[in-house]
Amino acid sequence: MTQLPLIPETPSETQPRPGSRADRMRKPLAKDALKQLAESHGVCVRPLALRRTDTANGLTEVVEVPCGATLAVKCKPCAEKGRRLRIQQIREGWHLADEPAVRPDKPGEDALALVRVRAHLEFEREAVQYQPMTPDERAAQVAEIDAAIAELDEALGETSLRGHLTPKERDDRPRRKRSTRRRQDSPDLPRLPVDPRTVGRAYSGRAGKTYRPSMLITLTLDSHGPVHSHLRRGAYVAACECGTRHGPNDDLLGTPVDPAGYDYRRAALDAIHFARVLDRWWQNVRRAAGWNVQYAGAVELQRRLAPHAHFAIRGTLPRRLLKQIAAATYHQVWWPPFNEPVYRLDKPPVWDVDRQAYVDPKTREPLPTWGEALDALEEPDSRPAYVARLGRIDARGIEQGTKDAERSIRYVTKYVTKDLTDQARPRSDPQKAHFDRLHAELSVLPCSPTCANWLLYGVQPDGVKAGLTPGRCTGKVHQRSTLGFTGRRVLVSRQWSGKTLADHRADNRAWVRAILAGGMADTEEHDQAADNADGSKRYRFELARPEDPDVPPLEHRLLRAISARIRWRTDLDTARLRTAAVAPSSDQPAALAA
Repeated sequence: MTQLPLIPETPSETQPRPGSRADRMRKPLAKDALKQLAESHGVCVRPLALRRTDTANGLTEVVEVPCGATLAVKCKPCAEKGRRLRIQQIREGWHLADEPAVRPDKPGEDALALVRVRAHLEFEREAVQYQPMTPDERAAQVAEIDAAIAELDEALGETSLRGHLTPKERDDRPRRKRSTRRRQDSPDLPRLPVDPRTVGRAYSGRAGKTYRPSMLITLTLDSHGPVHSHLRRGAYVAACECGTRHGPNDDLLGTPVDPAGYDYRRAALDAIHFARVLDRWWQNVRRAAGWNVQYAGAVELQRRLAPHAHFAIRGTLPRRLLKQIAAATYHQVWWPPFNEPVYRLDKPPVWDVDRQAYVDPKTREPLPTWGEALDALEEPDSRPAYVARLGRIDARGIEQGTKDAERSIRYVTKYVTKDLTDQARPRSDPQKAHFDRLHAELSVLPCSPTCANWLLYGVQPDGVKAGLTPGRCTGKVHQRSTLGFTGRRVLVSRQWSGKTLADHRADNRAWVRAILAGGMADTEEHDQAADNADGSKRYRFELARPEDPDVPPLEHRLLRAISARIRWRTDLDTARLRTAAVAPSSDQPAALAA
């Protein structure tokens, strides 16, 4: 019997021939290596080149500033730096023992004198309306007084006063008012006088220890229909409503159990008005709690593509009260009815040039204007077009200085560097179909009074103009990257830490300078100039173009920035070791860690 020769096994990954095209394509790109090195050292990969001119001596030079992007897809180092700054802000304001509110100073005599003159001008402007004169003479005097008022407002803007003394424009249109009476289908809430304090209660424990707990809450929208879920109860996985135990990476997670019965319209409307519901929630919390509750949190998307929010609350509130507030929170949308579309996307109303309005394509009759549609809502039996409500609320106590507190802070800021839909991006065909169906519903719903989709429901938008195309509104509500939510992703109350992000950045720079003890050779010079009292007046900045002869290529600038960052980090680590024995209590800010 003849023995057959053995056939060698082919490796699972065949190495390409050296020098071939496949071998060249496997080699890493030089630009990718530069970008990876810059990201690993926290250097902005899209720096802005600014031309700075010193008005004192006329010296002009090109300086670079980070792009300041908040999304990692644009610039990962800048987005991560902003995330660490948010972590620092939440950590500093979560368990405060003293009030962070800063009381404003009293206005100076120079500002009061200008306000006094402004009051006289306002009185003279109103008195002109009652003096006997011709309309032309009255208009001339009013214009003269308005010019003096504008000049005086500019002088007030240069003083230390904060804000505007009067509205920028005189609006004589009557403001539409709605009844503030609560709905009969919503439970009542206790309404207490709001105490100006922002710090929660402290509790005394054993051995004289004081506890100042706070809370972490999660606000979600109501259910729009059963969806496939991974229900984990410890080590046990419960069955979904479909009767199947889904794994954590199942392709059906987040999709409706019955797509035909899922209420996509209500899901889209809840996403559009979720930001307003959150505002109502915090108003109700402060009125029911009786003190100025402070919060810091972020908005994310659930797997079912509905927005929900995680908030850190300073102080504690009873869970029963929080659930009562969630059940009683709602937002009424006082818009014209838009239950059923009147026109189709392929046959919308057309623009009439002579009438300067949109008309019916068959009868040529103009559609009701936005003002006329709102006038119809003044009837006593009128109802809001939609009522948005909250769903379930989860709340738990957090103790200061524990691992749970640090874990909760990072849980709140987990996705702030990503786009809203990145963590819920569809992977399977059912998830893509669910995503597309919700986006299709959002594309035909009105997002604002000026939305072009109002033409589908037989109403002309507010500020109507030619060229509006229903189904192609440019508002962010209709974009696939937002899925209806267009509010702020990060929500921080004004008296959370008593500081803004710029104040936290200044604190970090002050900490670095204190550690280096004046050795700031490798820091940005424009940061030092910004700290000077006359820095904003001495220097003039303008954006430099990449094709300008004095602007080096981006790759050269990145290489220099990486080297400067490495040297700066080395000097900072050396200075920290040198000052560790002298000042062991100097903690490093979170925004400078890593």
